[in-house]
Amino acid sequence: MKRYEQFSHTADIGVRVFGRTLEELFENAAFAMFDIIADLDGLKGDITRDFELTAPNYEELLISWLDELLYNFYTKGIIFYKFEVTLVSADLINAKAFGRAVSDNRNRLKTEIKAATYYNLKIIKKDDYYEVDIIFDV
Repeated sequence: MKRYEQFSHTADIGVRVFGRTLEELFENAAFAMFDIIADLDGLKGDITRDFELTAPNYEELLISWLDELLYNFYTKGIIFYKFEVTLVSADLINAKAFGRAVSDNRNRLKTEIKAATYYNLKIIKKDDYYEVDIIFDV
């Protein structure tokens, strides 16, 4: 199963993300965002960040997760390339993100993402996988 596919959206970037589980969906959403921000091919790193996030539902939890990663990208200067998510409950996740300093990889940067939006955000359960469309404000 592919992680995500990009689709056109007026003045923004849209991605359709897939995952066999909700955890994998969250991991793939984070990967998609950073794959748009930077060239992740062959990127390895020595930085690990732990996250614990709460929100009232899965959709808001997903946006909180992506926003927290973006915050770390812009304030701590970390390009993340690998993610491990554990959904503790419908309103709590524990996660790890693995990355490398932007300062060592400026040549990898491609697109500036300002935020993940709530526009038409709905996690959908298909037969044997989950899917969500995310619009990134660029």
